[in-house]
Amino acid sequence: MIRWFNSLPREKADMLLLLLAAAMVLTPHALHLPPWLSVATAAPLLWRAVITVRGRRQPPLAALAPLALLGIAGVYASYGTLLGRDPGVAMLALLLALKSLEMHGRRDIFVLVFLSFFLLLANFFHTQGILGGAWMLATVVVLLAALLSAQYGTLQPRLAQRLGLLGRMLALALPLAAVLFLAVPRPGAPLWGAPQEGAQARMGLSDSMQPGAIASLAVSNEPVFTARFSTPLPPQDQRYWRGVVLGDYDGATWTRRGAGRAPASDNRIDIALEGPPSHYEVTLPANGQRRIFALDVPRSIERLPGNPYVVSSALEVLTIQPITSTVHYRVSSQPRYRLQAGLSLAQQQPWLALPAGSNPRSIAWARTLRGSGAQALAPAAAITAVLEHFRHAPFRYTLQPPLLGKHGVDDFLFTTQAGFCEHYAGSFVVLMRAMGIPARVVTGYQGGTRDGAEGSPSLTVRQSDAHAWSEVWLAGRGWVRVDPTSAVAPLRTQRNLDAALPAAASPLTAWRALAGLDGGATGALAAWRQQWQQAEHAWSSWVLDTTPQRQRAMLDDLKNLPATTLALACAALALLSAAAGALVWWRQARQGDPLDALYLQFCHQQARRGYSRAPHEGPHGYAARLAAGMATPEAHAAIAQFLAIYATMKYGNAIPDEQSRARRSLRHLLTQCR
Repeated sequence: MIRWFNSLPREKADMLLLLLAAAMVLTPHALHLPPWLSVATAAPLLWRAVITVRGRRQPPLAALAPLALLGIAGVYASYGTLLGRDPGVAMLALLLALKSLEMHGRRDIFVLVFLSFFLLLANFFHTQGILGGAWMLATVVVLLAALLSAQYGTLQPRLAQRLGLLGRMLALALPLAAVLFLAVPRPGAPLWGAPQEGAQARMGLSDSMQPGAIASLAVSNEPVFTARFSTPLPPQDQRYWRGVVLGDYDGATWTRRGAGRAPASDNRIDIALEGPPSHYEVTLPANGQRRIFALDVPRSIERLPGNPYVVSSALEVLTIQPITSTVHYRVSSQPRYRLQAGLSLAQQQPWLALPAGSNPRSIAWARTLRGSGAQALAPAAAITAVLEHFRHAPFRYTLQPPLLGKHGVDDFLFTTQAGFCEHYAGSFVVLMRAMGIPARVVTGYQGGTRDGAEGSPSLTVRQSDAHAWSEVWLAGRGWVRVDPTSAVAPLRTQRNLDAALPAAASPLTAWRALAGLDGGATGALAAWRQQWQQAEHAWSSWVLDTTPQRQRAMLDDLKNLPATTLALACAALALLSAAAGALVWWRQARQGDPLDALYLQFCHQQARRGYSRAPHEGPHGYAARLAAGMATPEAHAAIAQFLAIYATMKYGNAIPDEQSRARRSLRHLLTQCR
């Protein structure tokens, strides 16, 4: 393939290189464009490649204009508008592809290259990971190679030489880029973090829950956030990441009280904290939502710059604005607590409400189980009785529960007896309320995959860790967490989801076990996955998410260094710069012109034979004098050919490839000129 490419005429090779660069620019966008548009952008590039190789004429403007109008109409049909982020990127992709069929001169090539650079930057709207960055860097190199090829005239080096030149240029630019990255002030959020109009939040927890809501998240392996601990990791069964508290129930759906708006910030929350805290830093990527996650229960959460949060009495933490860029915040949590231990009867009432006429069998069964009067079970005993029922009845934990009817809790408790965590949490709260015990549903995440070394452990929490549990209110103890799922599938909270599900319940089980996502220590890809997650976390922390606050903190640290240290650092940098410059000068002076070096060897060789070159003699005069000297006919022919080639290369207009071949010939002739 490379030999075929090198055998092409220069103009064809340059055009194919430019088309390759355009294809590399468009490839990442194919993951986000409509399928028809990906085909519509690939076809013109392939068309132009065929035209170039076969030497055919380009299509006329009369043929391109209808294609452009059809493409614009298609973009409008797909997005409903021609304005906005995604329609704009789609239009640029279409323009780039069609421009490849309408290039007639160097100016058109420059337009295509600069349009490619602009469209390449638009890829940051969708991805900023390590692999995406590596692909974009490779694309930049190929684009610059195509641009460099357009700048050359007839003197054009080979592709390998052009790529080597570009590599040296990028290496020289990297130190300056690092200085600009650290020193130049930046906005509070990157351009690609800005949401587009009408954008929807990513898949995740919502302000409501109905059967199947959490199970739909469990099949996704998408990371939600990462927590890096400065204290020992809490046990697996204590890793409850609080999200949304649901208290309103209409017989089918649980919703957050006051859903649709942020909770009012309570000036005083009745809470008593006990035991040692856990300290950690959470990295939460942009998700378009407003939830801040923390382990039950958060003692303190660092404020987010430019996006304050409010905390409800139920310890929900919601930001004022949607989270549109990655945020970092430090948290201190304590697993032992007493929350609102002194609720009045009026404050308990909202957590006891049940819709009239809903789930009559469940309500009747709960009231019978607890009893009445002097024989009534105490709240703690009633909770234990319900959990024992879940534990010993033939309940199943599954991602694919049967459909439920109008009275969903009745059907679940007495008919299907198969469900996911939302089924158990929701039905448990209904039973508690029927017994007169205040209760509510909490949704969030439970567990997390461990990453990092022993000294700096971290957890990656994924959508598959989504979970629902219950809280009941007990006099003197306040809100107490009760997870009825653990009564049916204890491995769910002791290990993770895959350990709790039956072997054939999830189609993801086999590959998740291979990748080490099932909590096992022998996953074939577990070690690689852990290293990769650490690399991506470092990339996110130190490259993508370097906030203005962190930037100012780094500069303040430099400013606060002792004057002696700063002086020594500046002196060291100056010495390194001087040494680098001296090394470059020495190498250039030592190497010189390879052609002149061969000529100098030839002159020394002839001087040893008694024919020193006079200071005023050029190659032709020197050749005439050597032709009259004593030598064999073969040596005379080699001398004449050597000096003729040297004069042509030295004073002619040879291209680099010809100069390279000439130097090889001169080295060979030098051995015959003795």
